[in-house]
Amino acid sequence: MEEIKGYVEHIVYRNEDNGYTVFHLNNEDGEVTCVGNFHFIEEGELLRMEGEYTTHKLYGLQFAVQTSEVCEPEDLVSIERYLGSGAIKGVGAALAGRIVKKFREDTFRIIEEEPERLAEVKGISERKAREIAVQAEEKKDLRRAMIYLQKYGISTTLAAKIYQQYGRNVYRIIEENPYRLADDVAGVGFKTADEIAAKVGIHTDSDYRIRSGIFYTLMQSIGEGHVYLLKDALTWRAGKLLEVEIDNIEKYLMDLAMEKKVVLKEAEDGVRVYSSRFYYMELNVAKMLHDLNISEEVSRERLLERLGKIEDATGLFLDEMQRKAVMEAAKQGILVLTGGPGTGKTTTINAMIRLFESEGMTILLAAPTGRAAKRMTETTGYEASTIHRLLEVSGNPEEETIGGFQRNEENPLDTDVLIIDEVSMVDLPLMNALLKAVMPGTRLILVGDQNQLPSVGPGSVLKDIIASGCFPVVMLTKIFRQAGESDIVVNAHKINRGEPVILDNKSRDFFFLKRQEPNVIISVMLTLIQKKLPKYVNAGIYDIQVMTPMRKGLLGVERLNQILQQYLNPPSPEKSEREYADRLFREGDKVMQIKNNYQLEWKIQTKYGLTVDKGQGVFNGDMGVVREINTYEETITVEYDEHRQVVYPYSMMDELELAYAITVHKSQGSEYPAVVIPLLQGPRQLYHRNLLYTAVTRAKKCVTLVGSEAVFQEMIRNNQDQKRNTSLAERIREFY
Repeated sequence: MEEIKGYVEHIVYRNEDNGYTVFHLNNEDGEVTCVGNFHFIEEGELLRMEGEYTTHKLYGLQFAVQTSEVCEPEDLVSIERYLGSGAIKGVGAALAGRIVKKFREDTFRIIEEEPERLAEVKGISERKAREIAVQAEEKKDLRRAMIYLQKYGISTTLAAKIYQQYGRNVYRIIEENPYRLADDVAGVGFKTADEIAAKVGIHTDSDYRIRSGIFYTLMQSIGEGHVYLLKDALTWRAGKLLEVEIDNIEKYLMDLAMEKKVVLKEAEDGVRVYSSRFYYMELNVAKMLHDLNISEEVSRERLLERLGKIEDATGLFLDEMQRKAVMEAAKQGILVLTGGPGTGKTTTINAMIRLFESEGMTILLAAPTGRAAKRMTETTGYEASTIHRLLEVSGNPEEETIGGFQRNEENPLDTDVLIIDEVSMVDLPLMNALLKAVMPGTRLILVGDQNQLPSVGPGSVLKDIIASGCFPVVMLTKIFRQAGESDIVVNAHKINRGEPVILDNKSRDFFFLKRQEPNVIISVMLTLIQKKLPKYVNAGIYDIQVMTPMRKGLLGVERLNQILQQYLNPPSPEKSEREYADRLFREGDKVMQIKNNYQLEWKIQTKYGLTVDKGQGVFNGDMGVVREINTYEETITVEYDEHRQVVYPYSMMDELELAYAITVHKSQGSEYPAVVIPLLQGPRQLYHRNLLYTAVTRAKKCVTLVGSEAVFQEMIRNNQDQKRNTSLAERIREFY
C-alpha cells in the first residue's frame, strides 16, 4: 500500500450514484491520474490517499485509491489554489491571490473566525465577506453530512439533495422521522426511507412508518393506472407491505387528509381514497372539457355542399358515419372519433382537415408518441408532433407530473383546431397539461380506439370521456373494402367481438404457427426474423417487432431480449460492449428509453458532424439503435427516429433496455411492418382479449403468432381486462 498527497487538479469523470471518480492529482512528482470512490471532493482540495498503482489497458498508469482524507491546504500557494479553484462561488484566481497576500497563513482562520476582515481586501464588500464565510462553513457542513448519510447507503447525488432540502436539520430528521424523506426529496421512495429507519432503530409499528406506508401504497396504485383505492383495499395492501396489522386506518387517513395529502370521498362502492393531486387533476380535466364543449349553429345544407366539393376535389368518399363525424367536428367544441382498424378514421381526419382549411382555420395535429406522430404526418400530409413537443417541454424533470410545459393557460396554443390521435394512450397528467394549453373556442378533436389497452400512466381518459355521455361521440364500425381484404383487420375485429378466429394459415398476412415448447417457439421466431419475414414484408430485421404479454418467464421480455441479442447482434471484436446491472449493451443493439426524460438533449447531424437540428426530451417508449459505446468518455450514443442522436453517460444507462422484444403495453401507438407474438399459458389477468387485440393491431403487413392455439382462443374468450379505479366520467357529469 502506497501513500500519496496532492491537489485535485481536474475531475475527469464522476458517477453521482456511487461516487466513483476519475481525477488528475497534482503533487511533487507531477500529474497522477487517480480513480476511486469518494463521498465528496472538489477541484482545488488537498488529499492524502492510500492505494496502489495499476496499469489500465487503455488509459495507462493510474493510482487506485482505497482510503482518503481531505487536508487543510498547508502553504500559501496551496491556500491560493484552493480558494481560486471555484470551490467558493465568486472567488476567482485574482481575488484569491489578493486574499492570501493580505492574510497569508492566517487566511482560513480569518474566514472562519473574523470574516468581516475580508472586507479589508480590495474588491470585497462587507456583504461579500459574509457570503464567502457562509459558503466556506457550508462546505464543511455538506462534507460532514455526506459522510453521515453514506452510513445509510445513500448515494452521493441523493445525499446532496437531502442536505439541500434540510441543511443542518438533516441529522435530527434522519434520527426522528426518516419517512419525511419520501415526501420531501425527489428520488427517495418509501423503501429507501424504511431501510434508513430500520438502521436508525425506529419500530415497525411506529405511526410515522404506518402513515408513510399507507401513502406509499396509494402512490404505488397510481403506478398501476388507478386514480384512487377503496379504503378496505388500501388497508389490506398497506398491511401486507408493512407486515403489520393496521387496526385503525381512519386515524391515519384523517392525519393524511389534514396534511392535504389525500382526499376521502364517500361513494356507492365504499370510501375512496385519492391522492390529493390526482383527485384535483380529475376535477380540473372535467372542468376544462366542460368549458371547451361549446356548440355552434352551422347550416347543414351548406356543410353538405362544402363536403361534396371536398370529396370531388380530393377523391375522398365518406360514408354516412364519416360524414356525420366531419359535420359534428364543424359544429362542436369537442368531438370524440373512435373505431377499430380499417374503419376509416384517417380518411375522416383528412376530410376534417380539408374542411377546416377551406374555412381558413389554423390546424395543429399531435399524438402521444414519436412513432404515432410520424404515422399521422404520413397519412395526412400535415406535420404532426408529439404532445410533449407541441406543449414545449420545459426540460425540468421535477415538473413532469405537474406539467413541466411552456404551453399552458398563460401561454396557450395558437390554433383554431387541435386534432389528437391515439388518445387511448393519453394518461390523466398529460391530458391535464394538454387541456391547460387549449383556449375555449378552440375545436378539440380526440381520435382513438377505446378497445386498445389503456395508457401506461394513471387514468382511463378516452374511455371515461366516452362513458360520461356528455360529449358528441362518433363510432366508426364499417370495415372498408381495402381494409377488409386484410385478415389482420378482419381478425382484430373478431377478437374484439369475442368471436373465434380461423387459424388455417391460408391468409396472406395473419399466421399462427402451433408450437408447445418455449425453446422451440424461440427457434421458430429466430427463423422468421432472420430469414422469412424481411423478404416477405420488405423490411429490415429491426423493423420486425417481437411482442409478448409478460416481462418475466421463459417467453418474457427479459429472457427473450438476451437470446435475440445473441443471435441478431452477436458479439464481435469490432463492437464495444458495456455491462450495466443485469443488462449488457452492445454497439448495434436495438434499445428503448423506459422513462420520460425532459432534460436529455438530442442532435441531428450530417455525416460531416454539422448539427442541423437539436432539442430536448426523450420519452418512455422511444426506440433506437446503439451507435457508439465510448469507453474513454464513458458514454453510450443512441440514434432514435429522424436520426436524433442522444449521448447518455454510463450513470444514466438505467433509462435504457434492450428492445428486440417488448411488452404489448410498450407497443401502444406504434405500427410495425411485421409483428411476431409468442403465446403460451400465462396469468389470466394478463392474457385477455384487450391485450391480444392491441398486439394484433400493431402489425401493418403481417402478424405471426407462435405457440398454443388453446391459449389464443382462451384470450379471445377472456374479456376481464384489469379494471382501473377512475372517476373522470363522474366528475364530468357533475358539471352538467
